[in-house]
Amino acid sequence: MNGVGPAPEKVIYHFLRKGRIVSQILSVLLFFFLFIKTDYTGSDSLEYAVNILFRIDPLLALSAILALKTFIALVFPALFVVALSLVFGRGFCGWFCPMGGLLDLWHKIFGDGGKNRATKFPDLAKILLIFILASALLGLPLAGYFDPFSILVRGLSQAVYPGFNDVSVSFFTFTYQHAPEMINRITEQLYAFLQYTVLPLDQKFFKFGLISLFVLCLIFVAEYIQHRFFCRNICPLGALLGWFAKLGLLKLDGGSDGCGKCRHCRTVCRMGAIDEDRQIDIKSCILCMDCFQQCPQQIISFAAALPVSRGVDISLSRRHFLATVSASVILPSVLGTRTLTFKPDPLLIRPPGALVETEFLQLCVRCGQCMQVCITNGLQPVLLKAGIEGMFSPHLVARTGYCEFNCTLCGQVCPIGALERLTMAQKHRFKIDHAWFEKNLCLSFAKAIPCIVCEEHCPTRDKAIKFESVTIVDPDGSKQRIKQPYVVDDLCIGCGICETKCPLPGRSAIFITSDGEVRNPDKRLPSEHGFDRYGG
Repeated sequence: MNGVGPAPEKVIYHFLRKGRIVSQILSVLLFFFLFIKTDYTGSDSLEYAVNILFRIDPLLALSAILALKTFIALVFPALFVVALSLVFGRGFCGWFCPMGGLLDLWHKIFGDGGKNRATKFPDLAKILLIFILASALLGLPLAGYFDPFSILVRGLSQAVYPGFNDVSVSFFTFTYQHAPEMINRITEQLYAFLQYTVLPLDQKFFKFGLISLFVLCLIFVAEYIQHRFFCRNICPLGALLGWFAKLGLLKLDGGSDGCGKCRHCRTVCRMGAIDEDRQIDIKSCILCMDCFQQCPQQIISFAAALPVSRGVDISLSRRHFLATVSASVILPSVLGTRTLTFKPDPLLIRPPGALVETEFLQLCVRCGQCMQVCITNGLQPVLLKAGIEGMFSPHLVARTGYCEFNCTLCGQVCPIGALERLTMAQKHRFKIDHAWFEKNLCLSFAKAIPCIVCEEHCPTRDKAIKFESVTIVDPDGSKQRIKQPYVVDDLCIGCGICETKCPLPGRSAIFITSDGEVRNPDKRLPSEHGFDRYGG
């Protein structure tokens, strides 16, 4: 390539760099399109593969495979990114990753306060990667806490997107009430357009949205320390792709002694992949093309080389490696001694189709998509109710919202099968918990006030809430007949609508617990569905 001459090479690299920028823009736009389409639109089916970003993620795929000790066909698309890395190194990070594209856009607009040279914590991402994979093998799921896609979608779905909708509604409500009629005509059309294109169907509320937002904001604030700080220092997915890159065909030739004192390539490298000797580390390079285009002598070039002599370079000291593996062995064993292990919280209600708790946590990637698509806003993130290994996983908070009887969206959107994809017939008989009456609160029991709200809203064909007529004696000695509700155990599926609709303020007089829940321990759903939860 060096024989072509500096001018043609500079033109080629210029177009490659522009091509990367176009690819990043299209990838970010595609990401937001699929993100918006994850929201409920009035149909019980999803039109697009909205979870594809998580299914092409090799980190989540490998963690799930190690946790279950079996191949999961749902993550088969991740092999595409692995193959891409074996040919083009970490090109995915620089050309297609939506988190990387947003960080580059942020940097372009706001700049940063640090230099691009030496990576601050060069071993941290590799330590995290080894810790995550070893912990997954030993039954402790951690990938969803550090995976860039999980962090991005979780922060957007639980904080940014609901906040954007709230601000939009407040603004257009204000203009409708106070702006002149001519302005209202414009704002009404604009609001109608936003509703049709980007705004969610309903306003969502999440208990721990601020925590998800805080984690996401930290990644962008870190840009003021160093460009792509998260990608360079923390991202375990990037570290994994770097290992594949080391095994791949791509080789990059950096500068030489002929460069003299010039270190411009090292200065412009956003990943700190170029050292003082102008050698390029293939594990860190994301093919942003900045050094190619800006090299004064056009001396940097691509080459192909057999990976046999390179091998996987973990690049950790023996002490760091042993400490990381030891921590991944000790932590799961210590967590197994908690009371939570043998006595789970009875108010922890998982979505319909959830696998047994151990498998559910091992497969759940903490993406929050099931909560985003939930019609009633009943699915909320867990903080510590399921232990530290269950943080940000979904559970049903019935006082916030119930599990819609005719909805199967959460199982459709789950990317790796932590929630089984149910048919409507299966959903109608799937028991996620059980309802109980608090007689000290129920109007019919505590105050002899007739109330049939819970029975009215019960969705099962044969009502799971029925009444019995009883005679009660009032304080003045008079008698009266009143209907008091009770739950038919075999009919209740635990949807929680009775708790949601209970007219009492504060605590509901009827509540749901995990007693009686169905968490299918088999490898397959009922045969009439023909769906292998590990197959898709």
